[in-house]
Amino acid sequence: MTKGVNEMAKITASVYTSHVPAIGAALDLGKSHEPYWQPVFKGYEYSKQWLQENRPDVIILVFNDHATAFSLDMIPTFAIGCAESFAPADEGWGPRPVPVVQGHPELAAHIAQSVIQQDFDLTIVNKMDVDHGLTVPLSLLCGQPQAWPCPVIPFAVNVVQYPVPSGRRCFMLGQAIRRAVESFDQPLKVQIWGTGGMSHQLQGPRAGLINKEFDTAFLDRLIADPEGLSNMPHIDYVREAGSEGIELVMWLIARGAMADVAGGEPPTVKHRFYHVPASNTAVGHLILENAD
Repeated sequence: MTKGVNEMAKITASVYTSHVPAIGAALDLGKSHEPYWQPVFKGYEYSKQWLQENRPDVIILVFNDHATAFSLDMIPTFAIGCAESFAPADEGWGPRPVPVVQGHPELAAHIAQSVIQQDFDLTIVNKMDVDHGLTVPLSLLCGQPQAWPCPVIPFAVNVVQYPVPSGRRCFMLGQAIRRAVESFDQPLKVQIWGTGGMSHQLQGPRAGLINKEFDTAFLDRLIADPEGLSNMPHIDYVREAGSEGIELVMWLIARGAMADVAGGEPPTVKHRFYHVPASNTAVGHLILENAD
């Protein structure tokens, strides 16, 4: 018997946000109400309410590891977490005081099987601690709960050590993930989050670089012209957005998973936010909803 459309999993929305470690520290140390941090957290007030009203069954969270789970000895380009749970990583000053991330091994294994059969080489990770790249986005939209509101599938991308994947490759991977989710025979509401960025550089003569014009144009094109945006060469990210600006290719994975890329209706922009600075980084945030 063929499953009905309403009995299959589907991606309902995509969320995009920076994952600045200092944001997590501000929350953990009770500094979110200080004048410097108030504008940052105010930009996520709508998002916290939106997530409560649109709680997914699973979040696929695309992030990059910062040399905690992976070292320079072993660097997977794309890695999917298939474990039951993922502990907060100790990044040198102790783990963040946040809940353990509960995974969804069944959906993660299905995505791995499907995406690998679509000719993407994923590394399957059965044990991994997760750092601020994953926990800060959860904190921004969930606050400081006793437990995260739903299971999370960590999806790690190498944007730390060259060679890094192209934006085009990431965009195509998002399409493969959407197909994988839609072939999963449980009626799950799935969100996909792309994290990292926006423009910033942490070292060298250009340390502290922020390019508001580039960031704004990136958000515009991510909404209206994601396929065209995906063709931007990696060197343009580095030149215009700083050495760490390459993290923005991870947003293209989430955008590629949206319905309009496969011929559906354009997504609804539910929220858009941009602020400079948070630490030495530009903070960007966007929520897109698929049509029902």
